[in-house]
Amino acid sequence: MAHYEMRGEAATTQTEPFVANPTPLGLGAFAFTTAVLGCVYAGFIVPLGMGDLRTIAGAALFYGGIIQVLAGMWAFRKNDMIHATIFSSYGGFLVALGAIFIPFLGFFTIVGVAGLLSPVLGLFFLCWTIFTAILVLGSLRTNIALLATLVFLFLSYLFLTIGQLAGFNLALLHIGGWLGIISALIAWYTCLAHMLAGTEGFFRLPMGHATAFERRMEAHGV
Repeated sequence: MAHYEMRGEAATTQTEPFVANPTPLGLGAFAFTTAVLGCVYAGFIVPLGMGDLRTIAGAALFYGGIIQVLAGMWAFRKNDMIHATIFSSYGGFLVALGAIFIPFLGFFTIVGVAGLLSPVLGLFFLCWTIFTAILVLGSLRTNIALLATLVFLFLSYLFLTIGQLAGFNLALLHIGGWLGIISALIAWYTCLAHMLAGTEGFFRLPMGHATAFERRMEAHGV
C-alpha cells in the first residue's frame, strides 16, 4: 500500500505543469503601455490632443491589454492573487480603452461628434482611480517597489480624471501624464528586479519588502 501511494505521488509530481513567474511579463506590459499613455498626456514627444490619443490604441489593446490578461491568468495558476488581480484587471481596462480608439468600431467618432469623449474618458479614469486605490490597500504588505508603482498610478489617474471631467484641462492632464511616466519607470525597475531574482545573475535589485520595513519601524518605536 505504501509503495502504491509513493508511486501515485511521483506520478502526480511528474504530470504537474510548471509555470514560470509571470510577474516580469505583466510588469513589462504595464510599464510600456503606461509610459506611452503618460507621454501622450504629458505632451512629451507626442503632442497632446484628442486625435493623438488614438496612437495608444495598438499598444493598449494588444501588448498592454491582451498580454497583461495572459500574465494575470498565469499568476492565478501560480496562486499569486495580488499580481493576478492587478494584471487581469488592468489588462481588461486597457483592452476597453484601446477599443475606444479603433477607427472601424466607430465609437471614437460617435462620442467625438456628440462632444462626449472627454466625459467618457473621465468616467473611465474615475472608475480606475477608485479601483487603483483598492489595489494600493491590497498591496500594502507586498513590497515597496510595487506599492510605489501603484501609488503613482493612482495619482496619475486621479489627475487624468479631474482633467478630463474639467473639460480637457491641459495643466491637470500634463501632471497626470508625468505621474504616469514615473509609475512606468518604477514598474520597469520592479520588472528587472523580479527577473534578476529569478536568475543566476551577478547582482540583485532591492524591492523593499513591506514586512521588513514594518519591523524596522516597530524597532524604532514608530
